Amino acid sequence: MSSSWTFEIDSAVPAPRLFKAAILDWHNLAPKIASDKIVSAAPVEGDGNVGSIRQFNFAPGLPFSFVKERLDFLDVEKCEAKSTLVEGGGIGVHIESASTHIKVEPKAGGSVVKVTGTSKPLPGVDVTGESEKAKGAFTGVIKGCEAYLVANPDAYN
Repeated sequence: MSSSWTFEIDSAVPAPRLFKAAILDWHNLAPKIASDKIVSAAPVEGDGNVGSIRQFNFAPGLPFSFVKERLDFLDVEKCEAKSTLVEGGGIGVHIESASTHIKVEPKAGGSVVKVTGTSKPLPGVDVTGESEKAKGAFTGVIKGCEAYLVANPDAYN
């Protein structure tokens, strides 16, 4: 049975800048600002549009060594994207499938990031607490990008 979770993250950064940094260019920015967690990242298939696949390689000691995600939907003007985990990150070990839907919306003084995650655990696997870990990871991504963008006001304009 699939389960879903939803949460929001407030940011002081305008929606288009945050979307560009945290979603569109995360494979380039992550190793620079989160090198303790993401040691490298790169596109492995496609040109960044729908159907493209990116791989993120994680630092030793983290729960898994890498993930590959496929971009399933992208609307740059509306700052919205959907992606599916296609390899790594517990696929075939703990979960059968996992996907995320992210929308960054304008808000007075910045933006709000709305995240919905859906996953289907493998039969007999207890994934209690996994949604809280995922929420923490997404919050870390957004807050890391926010800090970078505040410190670098000319980036991602």
